[in-house]
Amino acid sequence: MLNKMIFTLTVILKWLMKRAKFLLTRKSDQTVHVLFCMTDHYEPGSGKVNDEEARKRVDLLLSEYPKLADKHQDSAGNKPTRTWFIPPHYHKNSYLRDVVSLCERGYGEIELHLHHGKHQPDTSENLTNTINLCITEFSAFGIFGTENGVKKYGFIHGDWALDNSRCGQYCGVNNEITILKNTGCYADFTFPSPNEATPSQINTIFYATDDPLKPKSHDAGALVQQHSVQNGDLMIVQGPLYPYFKNNKPWSLRVSGDEINGQSVVTSKRIDACVKTGISIKGKENWIVVKMHTHGATDAKGVLGQEMDDIFSHLEEKYSDGKNYLLHYVTARELYNILKAAEFGEEGEDPEIYRDYKISSPVYNSTPLINEASDELSELVSRTYRG
Repeated sequence: MLNKMIFTLTVILKWLMKRAKFLLTRKSDQTVHVLFCMTDHYEPGSGKVNDEEARKRVDLLLSEYPKLADKHQDSAGNKPTRTWFIPPHYHKNSYLRDVVSLCERGYGEIELHLHHGKHQPDTSENLTNTINLCITEFSAFGIFGTENGVKKYGFIHGDWALDNSRCGQYCGVNNEITILKNTGCYADFTFPSPNEATPSQINTIFYATDDPLKPKSHDAGALVQQHSVQNGDLMIVQGPLYPYFKNNKPWSLRVSGDEINGQSVVTSKRIDACVKTGISIKGKENWIVVKMHTHGATDAKGVLGQEMDDIFSHLEEKYSDGKNYLLHYVTARELYNILKAAEFGEEGEDPEIYRDYKISSPVYNSTPLINEASDELSELVSRTYRG
């Protein structure tokens, strides 16, 4: 209880300080660009459901997401996109291929989600081999963009245990950040999390520098900033942690994160709080990042239904007036590219022109009749994780 109270007070204090700084430094005539990025830990069989139920979840996504997205657009006319982070143990029963078919039609992109080290600690060698083979097999569908001809991927760690940050559980690899960097990971989108893995440096975008002998090297790091160069091993892109009142009573004060799950409804006031959190890179504070997450296969009630519809409508009504605010629906890759353009000191004020700044757009292809991962990849995963 005491730790929870300390955490809540810490978040509130840091949030208020960040909000005050934004209000003091923002130029009154400066347009605020809201970069809304929806990330999905996509696991159709989550909850140990059978294949029939998992197939229903995928079919629901295929039928309902286009209907939802086609009703909305951002300030530049782009429809909402989603980035599905899909683990290799759900590359089966054509699930991966089916989501690729959505990406072909412009509804989003696919990146890498990985659970490992649950049944026994993973090793650096096995993790490296697993990721490299994931890249090879996912690439058969055109998944992942390229930079200078090299495949690059965004990452979300299963069970939030990046860099062995949960006391040895759900990972086991202290040099994971180095491995991610060396295998082509451009940024991590795991946090915030509901446990001790969350960086102490909340509500920021920064570079983690790996200590290969110690866990949780992402606890803090050098802020990404305009007119600068990369100062660390891996960019950490965080979603918001913010205070809100659940029912307008003083004792209902809560701290919430970036999750949309269909249970604790994300209201317009909570979306406003996400924007006011002001996550940005240093020197480009008017480009505000709102990175949200869901477990879309199990949270479909929220992210394929009325709640998500209402969130999009509120974003478009309040943050797309063409003067004070401009709204941009972005994938994880596009968000990274936009941030890198600002970091490199590009002078353009419109984030739209930087969507493909460093990492090219994937060219998706759902025609290969590959319905599941290879035996080799499945075996690598199952050594430490049997989902």
